[in-house]
Amino acid sequence: MFFRRLPAEPLLLLIAAIWGSSYSVVKTALLHYPVAGVIAIRFLLTALLLGRYWLTLPAAQRRDTFLVALPTSLGLLAIFLAETAGVAQTSAGNAAFLVSLCLLLTPPVEWAWFGKRPGARLWLASALSLLGTALLTGIGRGSLNPGDLLMLLAALIRAFQTCLTTRLTAGRAIDSMGLTAAQGLLVGAGALAVAPCFAGGLPALPSSLEFWGAIAWLTLACTLFAFWAMNRALAAGSPSKVALLLGSEPLWGALFAVLWLGESLAGEAWLGGLMIAGAALWLVWPAPQRTAAVAG
Repeated sequence: MFFRRLPAEPLLLLIAAIWGSSYSVVKTALLHYPVAGVIAIRFLLTALLLGRYWLTLPAAQRRDTFLVALPTSLGLLAIFLAETAGVAQTSAGNAAFLVSLCLLLTPPVEWAWFGKRPGARLWLASALSLLGTALLTGIGRGSLNPGDLLMLLAALIRAFQTCLTTRLTAGRAIDSMGLTAAQGLLVGAGALAVAPCFAGGLPALPSSLEFWGAIAWLTLACTLFAFWAMNRALAAGSPSKVALLLGSEPLWGALFAVLWLGESLAGEAWLGGLMIAGAALWLVWPAPQRTAAVAG
């Protein structure tokens, strides 16, 4: 498989682009169906598509993978409930900016949890990315609404989630696609369980082609592929580096908002987007190697 041969960094940038599109696509899906229902359909379809693959894994690997999926799925359910409800109540630009605050939150969490102090390059790139996101979204000109607060909560949970996944998968034979299958089942079932708490439960499934087209993209690209790639990258990399590379998500979110929702961007917004992309590329660019002087 082509994507299996890709290094973690290009995969993460591809995920950022795919997830950037999700803000616009989720808004489209929410026009037809409630928050918990969209999450449940998206993740249960993912689990269904991966069910046959899951059954091919050795029993011991399925057991270990499921044990990792249990705690991480709780975090994912909380993230997606907060994000999806937040997107419904705020603009796509604000949502992308506030979620990207995990750039600042992940390094301190990683430092406190793993005792791994982030390097200066990471902090500088994080600061540049956040400044660019502020220009991209113009968040400083408005006030926080309930949707913005939900996105802040999602950003905080994301920071812990990346560190938790790295801790639980490190040094273990956890199959990335198998983990995606188990998480899909658990998150989807969890969304169905909490659905009665939101406006009396779920109505009948919509028949709109627009809705099912959005669900197909959210399931195949934003969930099935992106979660497999994310789990693979987290097992092989630093949570802070993963968070920063995904920090280019607001740039992609803005581009898709222009193409999909017809939104317009000012000059400073495009400048901010370039700063975000530049910070992500700078982080993965190989640092120059210092050569030691040889005594004659």
